[in-house]
Amino acid sequence: MVGTVGKYKSFIIHLGRSKGRMAQVQDLSAKSPFEVEIVDAVDGSKLTAGEIDTCFSAQPLFQPKYPFGLNTGEIGCFLSHRTAWQKIVDQDLTAGLILEDDVQLDPMVFDRAIEAAKKWSASYGYIQFQVRDVAMTNPAMEHAKDVTLLRPIPVFLRTSAQLVSRDAAQHLLDIAQKFDRPIDTFLQMGWATGMWPVSVVPSGVTDRTQEIGGSTISQKKSLRAKFVREIKRANYRSAVKRYSKKAVLEGK
Repeated sequence: MVGTVGKYKSFIIHLGRSKGRMAQVQDLSAKSPFEVEIVDAVDGSKLTAGEIDTCFSAQPLFQPKYPFGLNTGEIGCFLSHRTAWQKIVDQDLTAGLILEDDVQLDPMVFDRAIEAAKKWSASYGYIQFQVRDVAMTNPAMEHAKDVTLLRPIPVFLRTSAQLVSRDAAQHLLDIAQKFDRPIDTFLQMGWATGMWPVSVVPSGVTDRTQEIGGSTISQKKSLRAKFVREIKRANYRSAVKRYSKKAVLEGK
């Protein structure tokens, strides 16, 4: 267990019907540096039209406009993280470690990363642990032993693992009562949210989605639909990069 100063807890987001992931949840629980609480993921397929309407806006709320609609899995994912944020606030934690149930922790690396992240969480609020290789060309904000804190521009996608302070969780709850895009793209919009997630490197976290049965939110598409989507995705990401760089230059 990582020594703590403050009150910390791990939240593992798990969809109850995903029985094939229980072994992974147990492994994460055993390797968690903090006390663990399993968060029952919101099953988007069971949401009513009225429930979706209360949280999701089909009309754009922010710029650049997100070019796709959201499937129910993506809506459920956002709501699941919102549940975790609420728990961090309700339990008055210093910060909460939010893990999706398709990641693997390497304690030798992760314990150093989380110890450093704890020191930085009050200052930076939302600290990502990426599951992909991260280019060290992003601006470095802090260093601690073998761990570096980067400010990626634009903010990295994915919400596989993150340390979220109480203040950051409350801020996110306040601004995300209604959303128009998936959670990871929402978190990229520092110019609109007033919060810029940072990332620790190395993270000690890897993705095991394919090994444990694949994504629970992706949907199959035709080749033509995939082609069109890739073009729209590229255009959207270019816009996000422009907005991000402009915000940094303006000191936002």
